[in-house]
Amino acid sequence: MKKILLALFVVLALSSSLEANSKAKQSEQSRYKSLAKLTKVIGTVEKYYVDDLTLDKIVSKSLKGLMEELDAHSSYMDKSEFKAMNVLTRGEFGGLGITVGMKDGVLTVISPIYGTPAQKADVKAGDIILKINSKSTLNMSLGDAVSLMRGKVNTSIKLVLIRKDMQKPIVKIIKRKIIKIKSVYAKTIDNQKILYIRITSFDQKVVRGLKKALKSHRNIQGIVLDLRNNPGGLLNQAIGTVDLFVKHGVIVSQKGRIKQNNKKFYAHYMGTLSSKPMVVLVNGGSASASEIVSGALQDHKRAVIVGTRTFGKGSVQVILPINDAKTEAIRLTIARYYLPSGRTIQAKGIIPDVLSYAGLAVKARDSEFLLRESELKKHLTVKLDKFDKKTHGRKHKHIKKSSTITQAQLLDDNQLNTGVNILKSLIRVSK
Repeated sequence: MKKILLALFVVLALSSSLEANSKAKQSEQSRYKSLAKLTKVIGTVEKYYVDDLTLDKIVSKSLKGLMEELDAHSSYMDKSEFKAMNVLTRGEFGGLGITVGMKDGVLTVISPIYGTPAQKADVKAGDIILKINSKSTLNMSLGDAVSLMRGKVNTSIKLVLIRKDMQKPIVKIIKRKIIKIKSVYAKTIDNQKILYIRITSFDQKVVRGLKKALKSHRNIQGIVLDLRNNPGGLLNQAIGTVDLFVKHGVIVSQKGRIKQNNKKFYAHYMGTLSSKPMVVLVNGGSASASEIVSGALQDHKRAVIVGTRTFGKGSVQVILPINDAKTEAIRLTIARYYLPSGRTIQAKGIIPDVLSYAGLAVKARDSEFLLRESELKKHLTVKLDKFDKKTHGRKHKHIKKSSTITQAQLLDDNQLNTGVNILKSLIRVSK
């Protein structure tokens, strides 16, 4: 009986091994067939395409198409794009100062960066870009759109925009500039012991700027952290920001298909600089790193979140050079972010604790573009066909540079005013 069982075990083991080898062999054959198909298509394009394309250009186009088909945030960067990305993270670059993305298949403004030509021209988060100069953006790739918006400093570019609640498309003529971003602004509010801190983007100078602001205002009673229209940036700066206000616990975690990409990031007691009551302001232009900061502070019950729902970008991208000289790279989505409570940001965003709309005339309305996806492209095509007038929109009002926000300025900003009133209540309760 034992011999029979042993023989059966050997047969099963051999059968399992043969089956595994067969599957592995089929998988390898499938890979070879797929690679052969790709090589054949590239060779056919090189030989027969109407225009004379070099193999290098064909491969670049192939890579660009592949990355854009994966998701909205993966992309291929050629030499100029990779160089521009490196400059952007240092906080100084040339262009309009606008962050864009593909939403429902159309080119959409995620956020104009504070203090840049786009923001001064009154470009708003949620605007749909119909045309760049004379070229329609319908069916245009994100990389091509970004390339069109870049150009020589002091040259002008014309954007045709669709904005919610506007009857006609809006024309914005914007002059490209060398953009030096001051990522952290700190002011007191109307001579009260409230510190207002605005973070425009999470470049490599943010945590350093925040520490300086907090150490310079030690006698404050509360903090308003403004993350509105902040398109995100560096993960380590978002983590470092939360660490300044949270003593312990998870700040954010990331989970992907490969275990080595799964990570958790924690707050440290020694890194905490302030335990004062906080309010965080967010809106539809708050994305990525901004959502990590506001979501983590919300989950830790460390701050009251005021404003409107955020953009909803909760995926992790890494930059991977693809040549020996490290002059070209791909931006690849490898994981998703999860907040301390375990909830995801991706496509959901951060829901504020207190809903507050921009402007003085507060109307309860959906902050999303009120079109169904199935109707979107058709609607935009009609808009393009009808567009035949030029309009430059209204001028943007700037708050004068000062170390203090006045009561009059406070009343001009409904979300900030709401946040300050909530913060006053938190201060009173904490006392």
